[in-house]
Amino acid sequence: MSEHEHTSHVGHGRENTPGEGAGRAGDAAGSGHGARGGMVAGNTVSPPTRPQLLAVSLASVLALAAAGIFCAFQTNLSLSARDVGGAVMPPGAIMPYDTPGGSMRDMAAIDPRRVSYTAPSDARGDQPLEPRIENGVKVFDLEASVIKWNILPDVQVTAYAYNRQVPGPRIRITEGDRVRVNVTNRLPEATTVHWHGLIVPNAMDGPAGITQEPIQPGGTYTYEFTAKQHGTYFYHSHREPDRQQALGLYGAFIIDPKDQAARPVYDLEYTVQLQEWLHRQGYTFPAMMMEGAMPNYFTINGKAYPVTDTIRMKVGQRLLLRFIGSHNNFVHPMHVHGGPFMVAATDGNPLPATARYEKDTINVGPGERYDVVWPAREPGKWLVHCHMPHHSTNNNVEVRGAGGLTMIIDVAP
Repeated sequence: MSEHEHTSHVGHGRENTPGEGAGRAGDAAGSGHGARGGMVAGNTVSPPTRPQLLAVSLASVLALAAAGIFCAFQTNLSLSARDVGGAVMPPGAIMPYDTPGGSMRDMAAIDPRRVSYTAPSDARGDQPLEPRIENGVKVFDLEASVIKWNILPDVQVTAYAYNRQVPGPRIRITEGDRVRVNVTNRLPEATTVHWHGLIVPNAMDGPAGITQEPIQPGGTYTYEFTAKQHGTYFYHSHREPDRQQALGLYGAFIIDPKDQAARPVYDLEYTVQLQEWLHRQGYTFPAMMMEGAMPNYFTINGKAYPVTDTIRMKVGQRLLLRFIGSHNNFVHPMHVHGGPFMVAATDGNPLPATARYEKDTINVGPGERYDVVWPAREPGKWLVHCHMPHHSTNNNVEVRGAGGLTMIIDVAP
């Protein structure tokens, strides 16, 4: 029999069972007929059964449910995009799944699109604000807005600012003055102003939602009171101050005494307003005592060393330093080189001459104020700095021997 006849005979034989077909396909492969054997085997694959489809569907549903439960324990699925407002969170911040949207907005970076002004890189804060007189009342105007502000020549933060400067302008009056302050809000959120340590009518005190309705964006609120005290005070936001004050909404409020004899003896004075900043990856966040939100820059009057001010004196002169705890988080032990100073007032309250005392380091906590008088005993460059070393660096780096909360008193012979 020829090969052709043999093949035809196989093709017209009885129908193979599935098992036989598979076996013969294997035989054919072994004897050089693999292609024909493969076709036979492929034609015998059965479609999935209904129980199989049901089992796969049930397994998929269970997997999706397990994934949803896992995500629910990692993320607050009840929050919408509107709840968090496009918040950019601090790198490394711990955010449990149940962190509310309000907390996220409070900790979030300032939206750079809200910036309305970029200050010159050498601009200074704490500039005197001159009042206008209306019927015997000293009237000041404050405007809160979002700006770009250089704390170092190469480090520009996004800040909340009064009158386009950080700190806000210095308000200086005399004991007994009647004061009116018009506050206009150009921020993307509501705000208020608190007059820290001052005796004022309750409606003028500033806590949002307690003594007044917050000032909405675009709105104006007028504060008016009579200065019944004298000394070193300051003003700051009192709506979400952990955010707004940390981002720059604060300024010095100095009240001179009616009786000049109440002043300590000094030749020059300088106000030191402390601040802590968190600036990373091009964003500015409110610095907070929370994991991932710790500050990495520190400033005196809006600048970090080596661009802080230098105080110039002569031997024999006396310097009044007004330390203001305008920061939010740490107690800063402020130390002056070149010998001790005399503590003359605390929190705006003058100490009687018999109660004054000498120190060379004073712990300035958030909200505290100290007036100290330092005599220039020897010529040279004498440091004023925080004695927590990390706070005298810029992003943990020393520049020209220091950084952050450091400034120089340059004493000539």
